[in-house]
Amino acid sequence: MDIQNIFYAIAALLILAGLAGTILPALPGLPLMFAGMLLAAWAGKFALIGPWTLGVLLVLTLVSIAVDVFATAMGAKRVGASGLAMLGAAIGTLLGGLVFSLPGLILGPFIGAVAGEMLHGKPWRHASRVGAGTWIGLAVGTALKLALAFAMLGIFVFALFWP
Repeated sequence: MDIQNIFYAIAALLILAGLAGTILPALPGLPLMFAGMLLAAWAGKFALIGPWTLGVLLVLTLVSIAVDVFATAMGAKRVGASGLAMLGAAIGTLLGGLVFSLPGLILGPFIGAVAGEMLHGKPWRHASRVGAGTWIGLAVGTALKLALAFAMLGIFVFALFWP
């Protein structure tokens, strides 16, 4: 196996890990995908994946980072979340996903936001509304990141196989 194929294999692993990272909170999804695509372009000496394609992929990656930051915050902010609720949602997402896998990813942000809001001294009814808003923001953000991931994958495959 020559070195170029090794680079392509590493690139494919990065892209797959990045795709998983669009759902798993512990992995930086689209930045990993972009790194894999950049590595594949470099391994191919930028013959098929050129600067314009990489520029578009980079812009989509930057948009995904903005979506990641703003979607959950906007969902929480819309229902009046405190800083503790937002911190609780982040911790709940991370711990829930790492410890309890998919059920943890679904319930963790809600539980974390509710716990943070209640620690802030808010009543249960308000805290549960904040938890729901946080979860909806996270779900919308994840859906947007998945759409961006598949758009990036489509652009990459198109550039790779239809020069």
